[in-house]
Amino acid sequence: MAKKNLQLVQNEGLPVSNSLKMRIEDLRTIQAKTETQGQFMSQYDYKPAFLLHGCAGTGKTFIALYRALEEVMMKGGTRDKVIIVRSAVPSREIGHLPGDQDEKTEVYSAPYQSMCQELFPNKPQAYHRLVEQKYLEFMCTSFVRGITLDHAIVIVDECQNLNDMEINSIMTRVGVNTKIIFCGDFRQTDLYKRNDLSGLKQFMVTVENMPSFCSVEFGPEDIVRSALVREYIEARMKYEDSNYLSA
Repeated sequence: MAKKNLQLVQNEGLPVSNSLKMRIEDLRTIQAKTETQGQFMSQYDYKPAFLLHGCAGTGKTFIALYRALEEVMMKGGTRDKVIIVRSAVPSREIGHLPGDQDEKTEVYSAPYQSMCQELFPNKPQAYHRLVEQKYLEFMCTSFVRGITLDHAIVIVDECQNLNDMEINSIMTRVGVNTKIIFCGDFRQTDLYKRNDLSGLKQFMVTVENMPSFCSVEFGPEDIVRSALVREYIEARMKYEDSNYLSA
């Protein structure tokens, strides 16, 4: 019974023994699967800001999270943690929902729990362990205002769902020694109100005038999720192009 109770405590994300602590040695070594992924990997150490834009299934967020965790877990690093920021679409008014910040944002952090488990396959509940050890933090844009993000790597995921005000809020939060990585695809926006349209296109033009930014465009040839996803995206893009030409 004691053994079973110990397992329950571990599964609840409470502090556990040193044997479950996350170390850089536990992180899988990930190699770039496409030329575009390789472009990001090779530029990562030389730029403080990135915009990874393009098709679904190209591994944009995965490789960003991998390189970010690799950096913050390395001994002697100057950045302390990875902060994943995401818009709570369609519930942008998340502050009015019941519960604390963790309870409100649990559903939005689910994809990163899966990614962390893939990056640390031999560590149970890798995401929660990383959060406990303060290597990783998740927040929604609703909680960004009024803070300064120093000595961190900020991954702004699904950024096509950010309106211009949210993008502006995040960019003006970047503090000392912080790297920021935007990941998204404006073709996948969940925004629908005319006055709430994605600010990503405007942002893409803005960063072209910022030497600190490195923009990396991912196309259908970079899709690594599955052959079916690639086939679907290519067919959809052909359909959209034909409709545009005939309009």
